[in-house]
Amino acid sequence: MNWNTILQFLQEKAATVGLQIVGALVLYIIGRWLIAAVVGAVERVLRRQDIEATVLRFIGNTLSVALHITLVVAILGYFGVQTTTFAALIAACGLAVGTAWAGLLANFAAGAFLLVLRPFKVGDFISAGGTTGTVQEIGLFVTTFDTPDNVRTFVGNNKIFSDTIQNFSTNPHRRVELTAQISGAADPHLAISRLKARLATIPNVAKDPAPDVTILTFSPFGPVLAVRPYCSNDHYWQVYFDANMAIRETLGDAAFPGPAYPLTVSDRKAAAVAQS
Repeated sequence: MNWNTILQFLQEKAATVGLQIVGALVLYIIGRWLIAAVVGAVERVLRRQDIEATVLRFIGNTLSVALHITLVVAILGYFGVQTTTFAALIAACGLAVGTAWAGLLANFAAGAFLLVLRPFKVGDFISAGGTTGTVQEIGLFVTTFDTPDNVRTFVGNNKIFSDTIQNFSTNPHRRVELTAQISGAADPHLAISRLKARLATIPNVAKDPAPDVTILTFSPFGPVLAVRPYCSNDHYWQVYFDANMAIRETLGDAAFPGPAYPLTVSDRKAAAVAQS
């Protein structure tokens, strides 16, 4: 056995493999740079065409995934792997994964339908899939929300598409739903007129339509007023809390006595002794 020949063969192989690894790394780095450049160029072209941000991000993500798969196949071909065989393997794996991950494909299909039907877009405040928040992105498989308490939340597209979707940003005004309990001895007409005047002074309350104040129902303590100012979705919570304060300030004076809550106290032990 000629050890010099074996050593020389191993050195040549190591040098060849090393060069291939270096070449693959260079190809990967250049490929990643080219992919970023291509995706960026496509997004810039689409942005100049006034394409909606939701569709723009979806196209960018899809193109990036497809180009990365192409890059991996090219690197494998550089190492001498038969890419046709690899393509068939990808197809077979895709079929197996698609069968096992039917939910994932359902999320992908739902994402496409969300883009076509457009029940909401990026920046809308919606309630869907058990989550309420501002839409940040409609991805390939999930939609990203920022909830009112500033928590980043990811919800599967299929869950959103198969659920009821409420878009609070579509209409120009949103109604704030509040109630106010007044005493049966109070004058409801006076309470309604004062509440309407007070609600009109709250910042960001819409003048058209004007706030609604009327008797909603009756309780054992007296009439229950429905207090409904209107505002834009951006000012909903500010108007909500300010309207609550307005109810307290308006109905808290001497003209409107608080509802009487009857309280009965009984001594069962004394009653039992008396009966005996």
